[in-house]
Amino acid sequence: MKSIIVKELKLILKEKRSYFFLLIMPLLMIVMFGSVFGNTDDSTVDIHVIDQDHSLASKAFLSQMGHIKGINLEKTASKNTKDEIDKIKKGQLSSVIVINKGFQKALKEGKQADLKLYQDPSSASSVAPVKAVLKNIANGYREQKLSQTLAAKGISKEDISKTLAQPIVIKDVNTTATGINYISQIVPGMTVMFVFYIMISMAKRFFDEKKSGLLARVQSTTVKPYQYLIGMWLPFVIIVFAQCVLLFAFGHWVYNLNLGDLAALGLIIICISICSSGLGLALSLIVSSENMAMVISQIIALGGAMVGGLWMPSYLMPSFVQTIGQFTPQFWAQKSLQDVIARGAHIGNVIDGLAILTAFGIVGLIVAMICFPRFLRSAAN
Repeated sequence: MKSIIVKELKLILKEKRSYFFLLIMPLLMIVMFGSVFGNTDDSTVDIHVIDQDHSLASKAFLSQMGHIKGINLEKTASKNTKDEIDKIKKGQLSSVIVINKGFQKALKEGKQADLKLYQDPSSASSVAPVKAVLKNIANGYREQKLSQTLAAKGISKEDISKTLAQPIVIKDVNTTATGINYISQIVPGMTVMFVFYIMISMAKRFFDEKKSGLLARVQSTTVKPYQYLIGMWLPFVIIVFAQCVLLFAFGHWVYNLNLGDLAALGLIIICISICSSGLGLALSLIVSSENMAMVISQIIALGGAMVGGLWMPSYLMPSFVQTIGQFTPQFWAQKSLQDVIARGAHIGNVIDGLAILTAFGIVGLIVAMICFPRFLRSAAN
């Protein structure tokens, strides 16, 4: 068995196509999606402003807006409102605030100050935070004006405070965030997806053994079927484990991915390796050709990625897709990995996922043992 394991490891490492599917492709996907979507978690709202009044009142208004947490105030260089409106029409901006001339004068005279919000109706979700900020500041000015009016009528400060007190108080209650961002979605997602491409390499090795006649000669040796299967299977377990370690190390060093409990992460990777290689072993002995193995491997890898939440979080998908996904090993691999990476879980918290992944692998091994005699007979013929 040892000689079979060593032989297979050498042959796998010599196979250039294996590097493409197991390392180069997932690395390219992680870099591509990480570069494009890696900054989507920034919750800062950009507000573009044209100040045509240039008064103390307009500057105070903008200063108050700029000090709000999560707001990035950008004063537009152009003084021409038409230029900014053209940018909205072209889709370059979603909105722009214009403080018209006479803003300070209107406030001093107790009139309504003129302020305009130009917006793209199709970008309602982007404009909504801007509207909320403006409404909040406008309410502050309104309360200030009302307070001055009531004070002028001789009402005490205590009564004014009671009158202006909000009838509903919103209290912030901090809770522990799940910590899921796009990097903690895409790195484990791409890793798990491409792990199942090992099935293509496994099928190729078995059919190469079959074509070369080595498999037929096994029957004339003292090597038992289970010894041969384990000898063929273990090298791929090692390869998948190494693949996962390299991809997670890349995510950690390049994108600062938090790896969480390393013991729990390592145990999950072992179970993923057993699962994917066990299913690959079964597939290799069930299919009748290498091309069929490639097609089925693609379906398992891509289909499982789609419904298993590897491309996007499962909770964003329709409920029936979420239900289907729970029957795939990809779902449990991704869930277990994210529990450790993003939610601070330990081994005891991911027992369910570990058991299910291992069960998939064991089922694959049992199916392989059952189908191996038939595969041997086909090799002899």
